[in-house]
Amino acid sequence: MLEVIYYFASSLDGYIATADGGVDWLSRFHVSAEDDDAGKLHASIDALLLGSRTYEFALKLGQWPSPDKPSWVFTKRDLRVLHPSITLTSHSPSEVLDDLTKRGFRKAWLMGGGKLAASFHASGLISEYIISIFPVLLGSGIPLLAPHSCPQDTLSLVTSKPFKSGIVQLTYRRAEETSAARPDSGVRGKKKSNAPQRRVSLQRES
Repeated sequence: MLEVIYYFASSLDGYIATADGGVDWLSRFHVSAEDDDAGKLHASIDALLLGSRTYEFALKLGQWPSPDKPSWVFTKRDLRVLHPSITLTSHSPSEVLDDLTKRGFRKAWLMGGGKLAASFHASGLISEYIISIFPVLLGSGIPLLAPHSCPQDTLSLVTSKPFKSGIVQLTYRRAEETSAARPDSGVRGKKKSNAPQRRVSLQRES
């Protein structure tokens, strides 16, 4: 299965947009020098995954900002296709990821919104969360994950990066995946070898 990165901006109280879908509050903290991570991630991924509400922002603009990346929009509606690189799909996240894996895709950016992200999370399909927390409290709005039923999911912090604007970017991975990446993880009480071990950094290139 390919790696799915849920990269998004959130208010301090966990909302990705106001109740009406507005994101104007993001521009108040915009600093061009702090946008590099999104650009690096975009360059490293093979596909974009997004819900219909998120796609509608592009429909309002009348143009698709990422024609160089194949994109899948999860919807049951007959929406206008802005570019040949866009595929509308009514299939489940698991079905789409199976298809992308068969095509040789290795990494995808889950762009939102909260309902689609919740569906991916409920099926255990998100490998990494990159959250840019903005220093603002919205009080209400669209949550970063819509309410859904799933087992408790423990995450491990990979990096924490503060910016001058007040934004803090946190990167988390699922705990079992992080443990699997550690060469010295094992059964407690096992005799430790004196041989030097190669350390694997958890800092991922993006």
